[in-house]
Amino acid sequence: MRAEILYRPSYSMAIVDLEPYEEISVESGAMVSMTEGMKLKTRTEGGVLRSLTRSLLGGESFFVNVFQAPAQGGQINLAPAMPGDMMILEMYGESLLVQSGSYVASSLGITIDAKWSGAQTFFASEGLVMLRARGEGLLLLSSYGAIHPIELAPGQRYTVDTGHLVAFTEGIGFRVRPAGGVRSTLLSGEGLVVDLTGPGRVYMQTRSADAFLAWLAPNLPQAGPPQS
Repeated sequence: MRAEILYRPSYSMAIVDLEPYEEISVESGAMVSMTEGMKLKTRTEGGVLRSLTRSLLGGESFFVNVFQAPAQGGQINLAPAMPGDMMILEMYGESLLVQSGSYVASSLGITIDAKWSGAQTFFASEGLVMLRARGEGLLLLSSYGAIHPIELAPGQRYTVDTGHLVAFTEGIGFRVRPAGGVRSTLLSGEGLVVDLTGPGRVYMQTRSADAFLAWLAPNLPQAGPPQS
């Protein structure tokens, strides 16, 4: 399997070339186009229980689409729903925690399941529920905006707004908390943040979908009174 990203960072699309009969697991709705002869199989990821966990806790689809190349090999083009960047990570048995919604596709050697962080609170939609990706192969992730990586040294602490967090190495210490006290959190426009402690790598996105929706909602036209 070989993959490259085009049109980055605003409207990225992944071009994935598959060997004969090679398969790739793809999040529902991420397929843009594909060459002739590609076969689609829809199945649960890791059984019904794991798929239910991914769906209820991780916000991902209950079913996963698996595309298989024909005898001559094939190509599939993938893109996320939101505008922004994509990245390709080659994994060698390590484990990565990925925010719900950033997973796009992966080799079949990588398993995806939900990891509950215990972070959902009354502070609204920014409860932190992560997917765990582990195994060997290629992992394709997406972001809203561009992707900004940071390498944390042992013991180094770094704070990220949960709406800007894409993924981080499992094993990094993390603690989710309000951005300030109750008053400042409610009035400042900042919600939850996560304190990360190295060593490990963190991937952030330069835009937040929650922040965009908060800006958009008051600017939407209001429905007028019903016409008599």
